[in-house]
Amino acid sequence: MIVVKAGGGKGLDMDAVCSDVAELVRQGEKVVLVHGGSHETNVISEQLGHPPRFVTSVSGHSSRYTDRETLEIFAMVVAGKINKLLVEQLQKLGVNAVGLCGVDGRLLEGQRKDTLRIVENGRTKVLRGDYSGVIERVNVGLLKLLLDAGYVPVIAPLAISYEGDAVNVDGDRAAAAIGAALQAEKVIVLTNVPGLLRDVADESTLIPRIPLAQAESYLDRYAQGRMKKKILGAVEAMREGVRCVIIADGRVEHPLQQALAGQGTVIEP
Repeated sequence: MIVVKAGGGKGLDMDAVCSDVAELVRQGEKVVLVHGGSHETNVISEQLGHPPRFVTSVSGHSSRYTDRETLEIFAMVVAGKINKLLVEQLQKLGVNAVGLCGVDGRLLEGQRKDTLRIVENGRTKVLRGDYSGVIERVNVGLLKLLLDAGYVPVIAPLAISYEGDAVNVDGDRAAAAIGAALQAEKVIVLTNVPGLLRDVADESTLIPRIPLAQAESYLDRYAQGRMKKKILGAVEAMREGVRCVIIADGRVEHPLQQALAGQGTVIEP
């Protein structure tokens, strides 16, 4: 069982990702594909006159402020366009993919964070009306039903709150939660850098291996921006039973094959 997260940043080769997913399926592997769509959401938001707003939490993590209009744009772009075009691409490759988001069948469920405490210009502020959340439950039965029937779930990172509100969730942590719930052998996170770098300006400074026991110290020392969520998600997944997490380059030819061969940053017990 392999859970793949293909990031939503600019530059990922999604055709190559889909080709590798198809090859894994032909080899008899069960695969779940979780995808993002942040770059395209930003572009469409600008075009619709509702530009994205990114905020920094008091704990130092950057995230999208998701008011109701932003949520609806995100759903349209990520759970709509991107999800269905990925399903189309996989179907062309002979993979019987099924497109879902976490709202469907309460696949991903958690608490809505309607208020955010952020730091802006050195001051702490409270933002209200947010539609984001953290996944607390995964509908494993639904995923296993699909996987056992030979389908490949393609999942967009929207979840549903306990009150029934759709919420935006972090895609990396969604993949981690799904991997943990399925007790996946590997979670592969594809991004637009080779992995965790000692120097973000120099791709030759890749950190190839991180022992799980030291992962949080690497997070504090080297992870910046979106990479913080990827390392955090990896730690969460492995503490819940995932055997290995690989953060790898999604811009290269055969990105999954290269990741499985050990290219990237491998976080291991």
